[in-house]
Amino acid sequence: MTTKANWNYPTAVKFGAGRIAELPEALKTAGIARPLLVTDAGLVNLPVTQNTLKLLRDAGIEVGVFADVKPNPISANVNAGIEVLRQGGHDGVIAFGGGSGLDTGKVIAFMAGQTRPMWDFEDIGDWWTRADPKGIFPIVAVPTTAGTGSEVGRAGVITDETTHTKKVIFHPLMMPRVVIADPELTVGMPTFITVGTGFDALAHCLEAYCAKGYHPLADGIAVEGVRLALENLPKVVEDPNDIEARGHLMSAAAMGAAAFQKGLGAIHSLSHPVGSLYDTHHGMTNAVFMPYVLVANRDAIEAKIARLAAYCGLSPNFDSFLRAINGLRARLNVPNTLKDFKVSGEKRELIGDMAIVDPTAGGNPVELTKKLALEIFDRAMEGRL
Repeated sequence: MTTKANWNYPTAVKFGAGRIAELPEALKTAGIARPLLVTDAGLVNLPVTQNTLKLLRDAGIEVGVFADVKPNPISANVNAGIEVLRQGGHDGVIAFGGGSGLDTGKVIAFMAGQTRPMWDFEDIGDWWTRADPKGIFPIVAVPTTAGTGSEVGRAGVITDETTHTKKVIFHPLMMPRVVIADPELTVGMPTFITVGTGFDALAHCLEAYCAKGYHPLADGIAVEGVRLALENLPKVVEDPNDIEARGHLMSAAAMGAAAFQKGLGAIHSLSHPVGSLYDTHHGMTNAVFMPYVLVANRDAIEAKIARLAAYCGLSPNFDSFLRAINGLRARLNVPNTLKDFKVSGEKRELIGDMAIVDPTAGGNPVELTKKLALEIFDRAMEGRL
């Protein structure tokens, strides 16, 4: 891939193959001399991480590592990371990896100098103003998947293990100072993770576009993100070394996160409780729910989806777009139902209760009542569109 670019929306992004080499300079720009690299347990010993650590040490940078991070990170992971950061005398964080490493790293940096409990900064009203901005450490983000877009976000999703609920911790200064978006770092991902993270990016763009409210900037970003994800996810699965396609997917991920400041919807508000209760992969859970939520919202979004279909080169109607989504799911072996995904119905009522109070529920194009949430859940269990 020969394309390279420098972006400052919504933060400074160094995009392009091979740009991981610029990480030492990015740390200098962010004012970080002794970074703590935060990643997940599955990634820490892989070449992509070890090569990055070698790059930093060869540049004379003393870097620590924290990798006690679950795929769906919990508050205990954050607290352990804060302790490592403080004991090691680190002055900033490299948030490295997929959504779990990025979110945990950002929240560790945010909480490093706070005195209040983490849940006091949940994304509710103006709770973020409770934080001491002087206690927020600088962050450089390095995504190794093309999914969450957390590298360009101002929040982190952490599971409260006492209630099994995912909570969004937010502060404007949680935005990384610099992002290294190098598609070469995503090459080693297993196919399941490639598909799941790709669908996460697609879900972010799609739900942001469909969300209630007026935000044409987000809508414009979202429609191009949908197109990039639809066109390039199959290419990456077919040829994992297609760096051009991987770059487009990495862009779609960042675009989804930039766009969903407008809002998300029932795909996420149902995926969050299922993920926290059954520990399923977030992006793949989104992929399972996607067509069932589209159908449930059809009356409110049909005209918008017709325009989106036309932009993506499909027949300009809702049904053609739905066929494209279902065709992509089948082609990439996404489970068609929650049952296929090893999710049982025994926690159905609890999932309904959790879905309607999830922070993403308010953006759904139609009101997400418990009745509608359970209807979507039942359809996703049985495969009924």
